[in-house]
Amino acid sequence: MQAIPTTGIAQGIQYWECLPEPQPPLTLPKGENNAQPSLDEDAKNNLGFSSREAGAMVASPFGGGREGAVVVCSLGDASITEGEVSEAFQVAVLKQLPIIYLVQDNLWGISVSAEESRAMDAYEYAEGFKGMNKIRVDGTDFIRSYEVMQKVIDDVRRMRRPWLVHAKVSLLNHHTSGVRKEFYRTDEDLAKHYENDPLPKLKNILLQRDVAENSLRNTECEVQKEIRDAFEKAVDAAEPDPKRITDYVFLPTSVTEEKGERNPQSKEKVIMVDAALYAIRELMEEHPNVVFYGQDVGRRLGGVFREAATLAEKFGDHRVFNTAIQEAYIIGSTVGMSAVGIKPIVEVQFADYVNPGINQLVSEISKSCYLTNGKFPVGTIIRVPVGAYGGGGPYHSACVETMLLSIKGVKIAYPSNAADIKGLMKAAYFDPNPVLMLEHKGLYWSKVPGTEEAKTAQPARDYILPFGKANAILNADKNKIANGESCCIITYGMGVYWAKAAAKKFPGKIEIVDLRTLFPLDEELIFETVKQHGKCLVLAEEQQTNSFAEALAGRVSQNCFKWLDAPVDVLGALNLPAVPLNIGLEKAMLPNPEKVAERVNRLFSF
Repeated sequence: MQAIPTTGIAQGIQYWECLPEPQPPLTLPKGENNAQPSLDEDAKNNLGFSSREAGAMVASPFGGGREGAVVVCSLGDASITEGEVSEAFQVAVLKQLPIIYLVQDNLWGISVSAEESRAMDAYEYAEGFKGMNKIRVDGTDFIRSYEVMQKVIDDVRRMRRPWLVHAKVSLLNHHTSGVRKEFYRTDEDLAKHYENDPLPKLKNILLQRDVAENSLRNTECEVQKEIRDAFEKAVDAAEPDPKRITDYVFLPTSVTEEKGERNPQSKEKVIMVDAALYAIRELMEEHPNVVFYGQDVGRRLGGVFREAATLAEKFGDHRVFNTAIQEAYIIGSTVGMSAVGIKPIVEVQFADYVNPGINQLVSEISKSCYLTNGKFPVGTIIRVPVGAYGGGGPYHSACVETMLLSIKGVKIAYPSNAADIKGLMKAAYFDPNPVLMLEHKGLYWSKVPGTEEAKTAQPARDYILPFGKANAILNADKNKIANGESCCIITYGMGVYWAKAAAKKFPGKIEIVDLRTLFPLDEELIFETVKQHGKCLVLAEEQQTNSFAEALAGRVSQNCFKWLDAPVDVLGALNLPAVPLNIGLEKAMLPNPEKVAERVNRLFSF
């Protein structure tokens, strides 16, 4: 559903127009291999060049200037009943965006008629959005349609406000070669639509205006030849090379090595939520193309976890702002924002609420780079607080990594401490691909017993941590390893702290690997560690059956089978459809150090 991404484009245009000092949008320069800016390209700034410098280097996407830029979103009438269209209309009216929604109404949605699918047409629907200008037009009348569109475009250029154009059109052809019109339409309905075929109507108008019939016939022949030539060119084109089928799933990122100072000696320890806040603040200070929005992140509250505190005061309401309860818009608008050079950082307030935005994540964000051969990657950062903590209950406690990892074309981070979240947030800014930051709310403040080490010294401004680099946070004793008396635990997020607590019962016998990112995954370190120890437990908070943890255990077994002394074990939460509200039941559902120790003992028994 493209109503949301195109509305995001209009919102992005409005953002650039409202900046106090005009700057062209940041369009990252790409060569043949779509290479992105390097961290070392600007000696003055360790984190790359600013959008102002980039804008001076490349042309504006608005064709030499953005004055009066207009966005047109073309929709079929049947799509207007989608809830996501309402979200787009709400924002367009609320923000008074320069966008035209051109609705082509042929009274059919494949075989579903207007009478059985809608209570009103698009024009009548738009009447409920006060501030949405609207007009009807006979879309089969070329001259009138041209005049109306010219009027509307001129108004949007001058007044910077949204319009809906409701065009009544005819449905003349089949939906597809397999879904033919005569299957579901009556002869009477077909005849009525043929009577309003716009081409004969235009031809008659031109003849009445003394355009020579020979001239029209010649034009028709030229157009038909052009179509035939284009078709033959397409038929004769070489077949795509199967060896390149995986090209453009992602674009390359310039962040491939850990850089900067991770543990400054003079810095006091910071909690995880503040480390993320500092990362965003530093990015916004250096890059005018960064905006941050979502539910409750604006000036009044600064986020329900205080994860955006003071940002709106420092950078203004045009850069840090609230949204309505519209997860589809929050997520999908980043497609349009990114297309005009903005780096949107958005937040879904709890992982449980990501589901209404999944359509945009799957249909638009994840596919954009691949389907455009790398021309339109969606460079966005989507923050998602996850995990159970303190009786959050069935709607505020979900772990959703398995669901998100099933979506190809997105990267997923799951940091367990303050330094990692700051370094990964910086890396995500320079990544041209979409990034989901899964942030455990139980680690935000280190209030959960045993999670004190989630607090770290605040890394320096230049610190950056690449994706796909796991970390061995606890090493086993070499003698224990040599004697076959060791075991490794592969984990992430809250699992890191359950594993650390359990390891105290097995001095020198446990090695813990913190994955840090789930995609890309550091398989090299994982397999190397498992081969060294021969015994492995994969630990996660998510419900266990059919989970990412189980899939990872399968990959470990497949790649490390010859080195295993015991079956790869998996420990996750109980297989319940929701996290209980009662704190005692919440604890019973989740893994804990005692459950981890029990599984380790079982591995040592082999």
